[in-house]
Amino acid sequence: MLCHRLIYKLVTGTVYRYNFHHRNLALRMSSNQASKVIAIGQMCATNNKADNMRQVEKLFNKARDQSATFLFLPECCDFVGEHRKQTLELSEPLSGETMNQYKELAKTHKMWLSLGGIHESILDENSCKTDKIFNSHVLLNDLGEIVSVYRKLHLFDVETEEMRFRESDVVTPGPHLVPPVITPIGLLGMQICYDLRFAEASTILRKSGAQILTYPSAFAYSTGKAHWEILLRARAIENQCYVIAAAQIGAHNAKRTSWGQAMIVDPWGKVLASCEQDNLAIATAEIDLNKNASVQRNMPVLQHKRNDIYSLTAFGMGTVNITKDQHFANNIIKKETIFYETEHCFAFTNLRCVVEGHVLVSTKRVTKRLESLLCHEICDLFSSVCKLQKMLEDFYKTTSATVTVQDGPDAGQTVPHVHFHILPRRPKDFSENDHIYTRMDDRCLDQPDRTLEDRISEAQKYRDFMKGQ
Repeated sequence: MLCHRLIYKLVTGTVYRYNFHHRNLALRMSSNQASKVIAIGQMCATNNKADNMRQVEKLFNKARDQSATFLFLPECCDFVGEHRKQTLELSEPLSGETMNQYKELAKTHKMWLSLGGIHESILDENSCKTDKIFNSHVLLNDLGEIVSVYRKLHLFDVETEEMRFRESDVVTPGPHLVPPVITPIGLLGMQICYDLRFAEASTILRKSGAQILTYPSAFAYSTGKAHWEILLRARAIENQCYVIAAAQIGAHNAKRTSWGQAMIVDPWGKVLASCEQDNLAIATAEIDLNKNASVQRNMPVLQHKRNDIYSLTAFGMGTVNITKDQHFANNIIKKETIFYETEHCFAFTNLRCVVEGHVLVSTKRVTKRLESLLCHEICDLFSSVCKLQKMLEDFYKTTSATVTVQDGPDAGQTVPHVHFHILPRRPKDFSENDHIYTRMDDRCLDQPDRTLEDRISEAQKYRDFMKGQ
């Protein structure tokens, strides 16, 4: 039985909801978390993983001495390989020994930990390493539990007069952005290094509620010298939120040198703290979300964006942590029955099912026909439908699904609000395959409504399943 004890935390005008059953997603308020002092680390990792871990331990001690409750480590904090073969050999899955050591440090020091870029092995069906890895930003809470994982989207394939680097030779790009994560210091948007140059991603995270953006990095020396501080301050200014950027510094090997200058920038673009050019250093600052609110109130740039002219949407970037009810034509869909939502659509369990697992995916904006949808709504809606179809097939261990939309009354639409039906299919579930459409037309005639409790229970099962994927 799921625990339904809930807590509510007011964060700059929005009420967020948590379930204690999922402790790694809950915002735990303990005595040492009253402080919002955070620490950024600067180090020089090599291919010696044991020495790198000793550096991390020293950064923990420095952060603790400064009363920090959250430590941010740079990209490649686990190691920097000298060549592709070595990088693959040294990489580990997130269940590996190196991650276990990080978990123990976070738990021992009672400190949240941002691991800015771990070389995560990609395993095949036999749990053997493949020839590619993920560059993964992992967030641990102060119990040493993994709260969130973001896998780097933008890969550093660059050739300049000073350098040539092809990250894609060994790294597979991540599949999607990760919604902002609830932490004791605010809603955290997770990025990595080269992502800094793609302002669209930061804007989407800000639109999704991020109060803090993170860019743990191993920025190349030549590009860092030219662009590092400028880009960090730009992301803070345009999104009116904090930017936190831990950094690697110095020569990792004969071929690779990082710029350094880890820093914390406030929502006005002011550099609050910087490690300058010191090796194995931390810098600290206090996160005050009132600063976000003040800057955003005085200059509401997000409200000034011309969404009638342009819009940004991360297609299929959804969350299973549902915060409010939604309109479905003139009906209200209870948030407890919603198991997935994005910026423009939401999915919920059905009142009357044609087959087991029959769910609906609807636009958030109430509109009657497909022709009324805007381009970004269409992309978000259909990519979500595809994602949820795959989820349901995995959940029910099926290999097929009927996906349909009834566009207009003569097509069988009974609720004047654009929505898709997803129906997992089993072998011979109908004597004639297309009888499913006839059944959809007459489903209201001989079926009682499902209870709210049944629909809530089903939605919770889907949310739990997607959290584990």
